[in-house]
Amino acid sequence: MRLTLAALCLSGLMLGCSPQTEKPTDETSQLADELANKAEQASSPVSFNVPVHYSTLDNGLKVVISPDDTSPIAAIGVYYNIGFRIEPKDRTGFAHLFEHMMFQGSENLGKNEFINLVQSNGGVLNGSTRFDYTNYFEIVPAHKLETMLWAEADRMKGLAITQENLTNQQGVVKNEVKVNVLNQPYGGFPWLDMPQYAFNNWYNAHNFYGDLEDLDAATLEDVQSFFDQYYAPNNAVLVVVGDVDLEETQSMINKYFAKIPSTTTSAIPDLTELRQEKEKRFNKFDKLAPKPAFAFAYKMPPRNTPEYFAMGIIDQLLVQGSDSMLHQELVKNRQITGSVGGGINYLLGNMFNYNGPMLWMSSFTHDEDKTEQDLVSAVDSVISQLTEVPIPQEAIDRAMVKLRSSLFDTVDGFYGIGKVDLLASFALFDDDPARINELEKQFKEVTPELIKATVKEYLRPTNRTILTLTPGEDPATSNAAEGE
Repeated sequence: MRLTLAALCLSGLMLGCSPQTEKPTDETSQLADELANKAEQASSPVSFNVPVHYSTLDNGLKVVISPDDTSPIAAIGVYYNIGFRIEPKDRTGFAHLFEHMMFQGSENLGKNEFINLVQSNGGVLNGSTRFDYTNYFEIVPAHKLETMLWAEADRMKGLAITQENLTNQQGVVKNEVKVNVLNQPYGGFPWLDMPQYAFNNWYNAHNFYGDLEDLDAATLEDVQSFFDQYYAPNNAVLVVVGDVDLEETQSMINKYFAKIPSTTTSAIPDLTELRQEKEKRFNKFDKLAPKPAFAFAYKMPPRNTPEYFAMGIIDQLLVQGSDSMLHQELVKNRQITGSVGGGINYLLGNMFNYNGPMLWMSSFTHDEDKTEQDLVSAVDSVISQLTEVPIPQEAIDRAMVKLRSSLFDTVDGFYGIGKVDLLASFALFDDDPARINELEKQFKEVTPELIKATVKEYLRPTNRTILTLTPGEDPATSNAAEGE
């Protein structure tokens, strides 16, 4: 909020302001103007100013270094350009299986020694598999940076691929599927389920966690081939964020990574999704779910288009926060549910860390007395508000406040890993990690007219997939079992 000179006068007479009508002295006027300017600057949004030093080694490894001396720690992330979206057709879940294999030992580190190395040096670590990348990260005291770079380079050079390790991790992953999905209420709903119903292209629509038969069928030759093809420096980005010296860090990276040979990578398969022309509706049964659930999704605009940024604003308007339109209508007004979740790349990331077709999705549980038509009608009543009248600029401004807050939370989140993730994604997918500092500008270019046009094209019913969840056994399965 801009503070006017009158407001400054009310804040205290020591500023030299006077309620009298006489003209203030030049000195007083100048002081008041300076204070007003400073107040306006203080209330203006702070833009991103993340230091970004970007380079590429001769072997193709992309390197991003972002010094930040806020605290004496370093966050290291290695992102490989292989996610579950592009894994082999007869090896579903293989990208995730390989994430586990990367902790089973390398040339100089035995089984689980990578984990012990990080933890014994006061650090934490993890890895994950997403649509378009598999990543590994560590957060350590800054003076342990070189140790972590050495360790990451060691497993990039070569993995301990043995039948014992493969068999062990096949069992671990299958158990994870059973615990997190098959034996969990709402286990894959809607993050794992919805892409399989909404998309048509197999690469976007298969079971990302993996069919148990496919996991069992993986061989040592499969693992070695997968590693050789995807886990190479020219298919990766290394990001270092934290209290580090730029030249020293670059020297360490050259020392440990520069001699790792590159490889010939396969072209990314065609991920194209045709324009959806008819609404899809499906139902699944969940014998462990205590209440019915409802989810709906719309195919997103292509990444980095004006409509894509408009969807970022629309997401804030519709589903983010208790002031969102869906929360107000479904929770407060109609009391259909106690909470509404949703977003772009919902439950698997954010709107920046993917590189292909994507869904904007929302979901909630509800009481059994609500019919599917009740729920669809309630959702449509909210969506229609964005098309019937122009969106007030004030509403867009409020959405921008929430979006900025979310961005800052991401950049500052988890001791630098949020920043690592954005820098890695923009380097991996756009060859431009400095995009992190341009995000706010691109969102500010969204107009009410663009929002209305985006809603008309992308939030139309014929671009929607609805997935309902019914508690209990699937009658078809039960009848088949009874007939045996």
